[in-house]
Amino acid sequence: MKKIFTFIFSVLSVYAVQAQTAAHFGKDINDKKAIEASALPKKMGTAEAMPAKVTGTVESVCQVKGCWMKVKMDNGETMRVMFKDYAFFVPKDIAGKTVVFEGEAQKKTVPVEHLQHYALDAGKSKEEVAKITEPKEELTFIADGVIVK
Repeated sequence: MKKIFTFIFSVLSVYAVQAQTAAHFGKDINDKKAIEASALPKKMGTAEAMPAKVTGTVESVCQVKGCWMKVKMDNGETMRVMFKDYAFFVPKDIAGKTVVFEGEAQKKTVPVEHLQHYALDAGKSKEEVAKITEPKEELTFIADGVIVK
């Protein structure tokens, strides 16, 4: 009987540890069939937008309230991931963590005002923000849900 209780306790402990290894934000999603962030540009081809499920490493997070994150691409660039309808945020301390997110990838021109706002959110100085004077073509992502592993 003691062995059975020990076995059950061990199994439950493993499940409890696994449950604590990932946090979900927004829509409940899973990590099945997620593509690497570095593969997204090629997968999109010439499309301006497409639904996708992506995985990657967080480079930085909005330090004001976690309202966006940047995910590393393989070319030294990053992709900004924002959250649909501003409905949820992610923790501000997840830089370096692996994430999975699902939603819509978009190619768009980001206006100077938005780039300056993002720079302020990231904690850049007023001098650094003032140097942003041109809009930028970016691959961005509007996520319905995020898993932080």
